[in-house]
Amino acid sequence: MRDSAGIPGGTGAGTGVPAPVRGHRRRLLRWIALGLALLVLAGSAAGWWLYRKLEGNIREDTSAAAELGRYERERPAHLTDGAQNILIIGSDTRSGKDNARYGRDKGSQRSDTAILLHLPADRKSVTAVSIPRDLVTEIPGCLTADGSRTEEQRAQFNWAYQWGGAACTIRTVEKLSGIRIDHHMVLDFGGFKKMVDAVGGVEVCLKQPMDDAEARLRLPAGRQMLHGEQALGFVRARYSVGDGSDTERMRRQQQFLAALVKKVQSNGVLLNPGRLYPLLDAATSSVTTDPGLASLRGLYELVRGVRDIPTDQVRFLTVPRRPYAADPNRDELVEPDATRLFLRLRTDRPLTVTPPAPTASQPPAGPLSTDGPRTRYPWLTATDVPPSPVPTFTGTTADTPDCR
Repeated sequence: MRDSAGIPGGTGAGTGVPAPVRGHRRRLLRWIALGLALLVLAGSAAGWWLYRKLEGNIREDTSAAAELGRYERERPAHLTDGAQNILIIGSDTRSGKDNARYGRDKGSQRSDTAILLHLPADRKSVTAVSIPRDLVTEIPGCLTADGSRTEEQRAQFNWAYQWGGAACTIRTVEKLSGIRIDHHMVLDFGGFKKMVDAVGGVEVCLKQPMDDAEARLRLPAGRQMLHGEQALGFVRARYSVGDGSDTERMRRQQQFLAALVKKVQSNGVLLNPGRLYPLLDAATSSVTTDPGLASLRGLYELVRGVRDIPTDQVRFLTVPRRPYAADPNRDELVEPDATRLFLRLRTDRPLTVTPPAPTASQPPAGPLSTDGPRTRYPWLTATDVPPSPVPTFTGTTADTPDCR
């Protein structure tokens, strides 16, 4: 007997394959297709679960947004489309199990670190400006945690965070600099350690040994791989290291951040899912942000804009300062240098940095100006500041050798 194709055995359609075998293959293919579909669905579900978990980690600071909205009319104008100014605040709070080991929680907190991060519109560079916590400046009247309001007064900069949290600190920076703060992030001790551990530690080079009991840190000279606890001690150490000044502490913070930038930009982190996910998990669970950044999309857009910036264009500097005339244990701005720096950032103009000279000394103390850039130059627009010559400030870049 022959089938329609004239081939013995009834295989059909000239395939040469018996019908039972064809049926088995069809069933097998259906099962494979079903399995692949289930894998895709499972992958999608897992991806969605991970996305929701990471996004759910982020804490949104709605109270600061509401307070800033109350004072919108007195805040500086945003002069350059595409440029962003982000205030990064390191809190010294002792609340929570990760922070309690550093002291008793007295229900108060100050900004242990404040860094103004300027991202230009072209995203070809980034500038991080440290603001001394001991800087004497004008702090506006702020809403406190108990619902009362403080009076405007001259005080040490980091008191702003204790009195009125992120909103008070942002308004203080805006009053000081005339720069509109677009976003903010708050990071505490525990969150900092999680992020360092998530990238597998950060390498720094010490020119001399460090031994600071208060920061719980003891390190020999030379290259060191610092993990969470040691890294936190490194950026917090002050009184028993060097001259004990906050200026030296800020330089160490900038050194550490430069090393962290290089580590995160390396293939060992960004292209390694085993390290990338822990980093994302640590980062999202460690920060409190304004509503504009309180999402994976918001944070992704921020990171995407800076991830490819060359390390020699990642700049770190401290706002020009010197010992305060009335109290050498406090700081005041050096003018006109501070105003020149703030104006470059405010109008999104380029600047360069050069490492400090080993024997550089502070300029003599003089009278403290009470008139900030915003009140002195309310009429300035981006076109009012000439593009050249490009000024140079004392600072470093992320590719500056840390052992010279």
